[in-house]
Amino acid sequence: MQTFFTPDQLTDPGIERANAILRACVHCGMCTATCPTYQVLGDELDSPRGRIYLIKDMLEKGGLPEPKTVLHVDRCLSCLSCMTTCPSGVHYMHLVDLARGHIEKNHKRPLIDRALRWVLAQVIPYPKRFRLALLGAKTFKPFRRFLPDARLRAMLAMAPKQIPPVSRNDDAQVFPAEGTCKMRVALMTGCAQKALDTDINDATIRLLTRLGCEVVVARGAGCCGALTHHMGKEAQAHSSAQANISAWMAEIDGKGLDAIVINTSGCGTTVKDYGHMFRGDDLAVAAAKVSALTVDISELLMRLDMPAGGAMPMLVAYHAACSLQHGQKVTHAPKDLLKHAGFKVVEPQDGHLCCGSAGTYNLLQPEISAELKTRKLSTLSACEPDVIAAGNIGCMIQLGAGERLPVVHSVELLDWATGGPRPPKMAPISP
Repeated sequence: MQTFFTPDQLTDPGIERANAILRACVHCGMCTATCPTYQVLGDELDSPRGRIYLIKDMLEKGGLPEPKTVLHVDRCLSCLSCMTTCPSGVHYMHLVDLARGHIEKNHKRPLIDRALRWVLAQVIPYPKRFRLALLGAKTFKPFRRFLPDARLRAMLAMAPKQIPPVSRNDDAQVFPAEGTCKMRVALMTGCAQKALDTDINDATIRLLTRLGCEVVVARGAGCCGALTHHMGKEAQAHSSAQANISAWMAEIDGKGLDAIVINTSGCGTTVKDYGHMFRGDDLAVAAAKVSALTVDISELLMRLDMPAGGAMPMLVAYHAACSLQHGQKVTHAPKDLLKHAGFKVVEPQDGHLCCGSAGTYNLLQPEISAELKTRKLSTLSACEPDVIAAGNIGCMIQLGAGERLPVVHSVELLDWATGGPRPPKMAPISP
């Protein structure tokens, strides 16, 4: 794609990066075949190719973005399916993130939009605040149909039936390995996950220590910054990332780390990109080191001596989170691990398509999100599974809100198969 940035514009590292990405695009349109929003809306401007043209025009002109551009960029899920499909290697993730940062700085949204985005950015990344918000949402949930804004209704609908008690396993501490210590790893406990589902981190710690890992929950680590980063709030996102880099570097420079383990794939995609986020910054070397050590829980488990399991009485439908399959290119490990543990694993039709969660997307774009959820649940249910497994808390909440089947994290099943408790969300086996 031909670009027309001025020499002065190209002195900006962000514009320089955008220019390189845009020039890699050859207009082939293969991305449209796997774009969820294009499939739902049928508008070329709601496809990656269409958004690339809009972003190019916006960045070349500079200044205030056109409302049309904001609309179509906002509708993007950042599922990154287009990056898996693209034969030219267009790094759409970095491009759309640059666009969102530009929009956040140069576009004044309506008051209600600004207020909703401010609340999300000030609540979800902070577990205590988020827990209080969920309690409030649970109280008012029966009255959500009276709210005029679909986004407010979606926020109330997000509240789970039961809000789990705080898990002390999420506090900063060290969990010793059982038997011989094979690895020393840091576990990122996250932010929203600590309020929504404490079973995931508990199961991860049990499984890793059982397999010979010393597990560190580093003091000072918290939200990865993904949520605010994808809303274009770069300063807040970088602040969260800096706190994590500092916390993990303290462990690396201390007793050392063999890996930084993440069991929420949306966070993993962002942390693996810290090296890019801080390129040219004083933190560049440390950020790159953190990114290089970061692995999804399934990647780490493939390195460990996972015992083979007997036949487990479960048919598992595996839902591949977009951030894992497209963002991190981790496709086989979760399924291979489940099969190795003794589960029979099936995959739904169109498994490459997003479920509609996508961070805060299900709250800010509830209509499109709901359609994608309906489609995903239809394909999952067609597999007639006993349980749905995923590797990302956002997907689990999205699918669990509209499905009679239990939705659990893959690590919960692996923990159960290797001696841990049966996942609480699953009904007991009938005698």
